[in-house]
Amino acid sequence: MKANISSLSSGYNTPLNRCKNAALLAVLILVLAAISRFDRHHLPDDLPFLSWFWDTNVNTSVLVDQDTELSYSTLSDDAIDSDGNAMSRGSEPKCDIFRGTWVPDSEGRPYYGNKGGCEISEGEDCMKFGRPDSEYMKWRWRPDGCELPRFDAAAFLELVRGKSMAFIGDSLARNHMQSLGCMLSAVARPVNQSDPEDQRLRRWFYADYNFTLQLMSSTHLITSRSVEILSVKPIHLYLDEADEIWATRVESFDYLIISAGHWFSRPLIYHENQKITGCHMCRHRNTTELTRFYGYRQAFQTVFSKLLDLRSFKGTVFLRTISPTHFEVEQMEGRGNCARTRPFTKRELKFDWYLSMYYVTEVELLKEAQREVKGRELKLRLLDVTEAMRLRPDGHPNVYGQSPEKKKSSADCLHWCLPGAIDTWNELLLQMLKTDR
Repeated sequence: MKANISSLSSGYNTPLNRCKNAALLAVLILVLAAISRFDRHHLPDDLPFLSWFWDTNVNTSVLVDQDTELSYSTLSDDAIDSDGNAMSRGSEPKCDIFRGTWVPDSEGRPYYGNKGGCEISEGEDCMKFGRPDSEYMKWRWRPDGCELPRFDAAAFLELVRGKSMAFIGDSLARNHMQSLGCMLSAVARPVNQSDPEDQRLRRWFYADYNFTLQLMSSTHLITSRSVEILSVKPIHLYLDEADEIWATRVESFDYLIISAGHWFSRPLIYHENQKITGCHMCRHRNTTELTRFYGYRQAFQTVFSKLLDLRSFKGTVFLRTISPTHFEVEQMEGRGNCARTRPFTKRELKFDWYLSMYYVTEVELLKEAQREVKGRELKLRLLDVTEAMRLRPDGHPNVYGQSPEKKKSSADCLHWCLPGAIDTWNELLLQMLKTDR
């Protein structure tokens, strides 16, 4: 049985789950309250997305000196601790680049267009399919207390000269990688070295910089079977097996950007030790019903375990945190659409139980892995985009990721328009690379 993807149950907007949200939120608050009161150190220190919960100032992955242009180059190697935090030097103010707000961009120009020069998937080419507004391209992320510099393609390419970088994840990893490729196109155009027979592996080479950029497509980061975009059948996940598409290839890479997310909201059947151990939304008799978060946790445990087992791997791994959806069910049938044309203010945000659970899970497991790699050359760092992107319901393709002839009820409120808000992810990535020397 096939179904339109817009009608697939993602777990975010179904009537049953809307009814559960109040109770689930209450449970989450009680759990976090108990942990924060009795043993705060068991939770990650870096939770910008949930920082509202604690009335305290906590450090996050990248803190920088308050300079007029937020110059990360002023940080020396010994100013960065093993977790990627800028250590305090006297009373100089610091800036957390992951907390902030969106402000109008006075320059108001995107980094690139959609007319050649780089690869943009049709689904994210919002200008091609007639999106009537352009304001979504005219906002910039301003961290609290400082300015985030515009992306410098030449500086990025110099930092990665002679190195290799892989994006590993689902279609949002591809969305992110294409954004980077387009931003770099102002300075250099790569040679496409991809095998046309294998769409899961894409590769580009920047000859002038001896830099390799690769995409390794993996919906769940672990071994999966029966993955079909338009199917409502359960996906089989092998929770203790890292996906070989990346696990057998990354050892020689200098940088990895890994991510996962909304594929875990589909119906799932869990396998461990070659046996079915449970499922999510499968409705199979005699099969234990487990949550999507169980699968998410087990998957990331497997991913980090695999990375730690690669003893010769000495690169830097960036965990790009979960990117939110903005389906508004009041607007359209199915999962809804995302017709807003301006960012949310923080007062307009509604708490998202599911997003928060994904976020807490992945960040907590990253922190556990960071403790295990201390003393090794392998680095694990947090690229936290969740808070910033929660504020951008206007940044999705909505119905402008397809030709007008196609049914417009299939709104895309998951991916991001190119150019657009997602380009900020690479502004953040560049600043993190500057502290990775």
